[in-house]
Amino acid sequence: MSDEIPIVSQDYWFKVIEMLQQNWALIDETDGAVIVYFVSDTGGVFDEIAFDSVDVARASLSGNGFLRFIDDPKAASFLSPLTPPFTLQPHPNGPIYSSGRFWKGLPKS
Repeated sequence: MSDEIPIVSQDYWFKVIEMLQQNWALIDETDGAVIVYFVSDTGGVFDEIAFDSVDVARASLSGNGFLRFIDDPKAASFLSPLTPPFTLQPHPNGPIYSSGRFWKGLPKS
């Protein structure tokens, strides 16, 4: 059984990885923290990165090839955002974004 991740945000971002596969991101701002959760097509949260603000998180997502779903009306013709509950499901290659392997400009911790 997987652990449920309570994500409040419904501001979906997406990045097409390959044909018929995309990664989703949600910027969640709770208790003064800004966390971007990365979610697979199956609703599994496989990584997360903390940011100083929502603006910095949005700029970082955009700079790494993610598009805001609501700003891309064409995307709705071939993609459908996931719905909660989201569960913890580690990626087979580990934390691919927070490790810096596939992310430019990680925030300093």
